[in-house]
Amino acid sequence: MTPKYRRAILKLSGEALAGSKGYGIDPTVAYSIAQQIKEVIEMRVQLAIVVGGGNIWRGVAGSAKGMDRATADYMGMLATVLNALALQDALENLDVDTRVQTAIEMQAVAETYIRRRAMRHLEKGRVVIFAAGTGNPYFSTDTAAALRAAEIEAQVILMAKLVEGVYSADPLKDSAAKKFETLNYIEVLNKELKVMDATAASLCMDNQIPSIVFNITQNGNIKKAILGEKIGTYIGGVKGD
Repeated sequence: MTPKYRRAILKLSGEALAGSKGYGIDPTVAYSIAQQIKEVIEMRVQLAIVVGGGNIWRGVAGSAKGMDRATADYMGMLATVLNALALQDALENLDVDTRVQTAIEMQAVAETYIRRRAMRHLEKGRVVIFAAGTGNPYFSTDTAAALRAAEIEAQVILMAKLVEGVYSADPLKDSAAKKFETLNYIEVLNKELKVMDATAASLCMDNQIPSIVFNITQNGNIKKAILGEKIGTYIGGVKGD
């Protein structure tokens, strides 16, 4: 089996690490995701990961309750570091060489993000987990994924979700919600589909980086996406790209 993509960014939401608990980190779920990642690494695919922190803290939610927005966002960035370290531990328990790089300097627990060092790690077959978002408040981890994908010249962003793809409405609330097989970034913006924020979509569109939105809870889906199998929703620069 020949991978369609040789270098990819996996955007992993914090909620995915919480599993059925809905909050915190479920070690069993982290291990299951790590096993999927190992399958891809064994195919000599270079994989970097951007992890969210919504299972621990959401900056927007804190801001809505009266917190200073910048402070709330920095707290959210620190939450992503907790998730990154948990995922690193799960991967290394499977003998997958992993490095965590953070956009906020914290040398005691992780490397500081340096583009060339990240790319060198990837070339050596290591998984690189990017934590702390972009290092700036007011930017989501979706934007961090788009930014890092452009910086490391990734061929695709794999958007790991808890649903099968992108829908016209929330499929958990609206039984009439329609799943999209393909979209372009203009449609994502115009339809306000909420699969990623406007800044992330614009970055992907400008840099011609496609995204695949799929369900992370089904084992083997990361591998299927890397192989180019039809899965989830494909978002490209133009319709049907």
